[in-house]
Amino acid sequence: MTSKVTYLGELRTQCEHLQSKDTFITDAPVDNQGKGEAFSPTDTVATALASCMFTIIGIKARDLGIKVEGAVAEVTKTMAADPRRISGIKVVISFPASYEEKHQKILERAAKTCPVLYSLHPDIVLDISFHYKHEKSDS
Repeated sequence: MTSKVTYLGELRTQCEHLQSKDTFITDAPVDNQGKGEAFSPTDTVATALASCMFTIIGIKARDLGIKVEGAVAEVTKTMAADPRRISGIKVVISFPASYEEKHQKILERAAKTCPVLYSLHPDIVLDISFHYKHEKSDS
């Protein structure tokens, strides 16, 4: 077993990762009768995409001997109705450094092999972009 989810009432759950005992809560969003005081379940799905991409990027960066610490992903989830579902996820990944073009392509290709991406429904519109810090020239 991977995790245990307990319903706490008032549209809130507590999620426990059994191996580490780490926990987090979810709340229904305000637009779906909730308080919106924590990640919603669909927020966690969209956020898991970016987290998974960073995991794969981190593995590849380590193999290449480059540092990606401090990279940030901004995630935007779009919902649809009838049935209520995630219709789109936008992920903008910004790296704190510039890298050789070859390394950029390797990192981007690696990010797009993450298991969460492959697990998402094909109808979900994905908008994934990568940005690199550009070094200022001394001229």
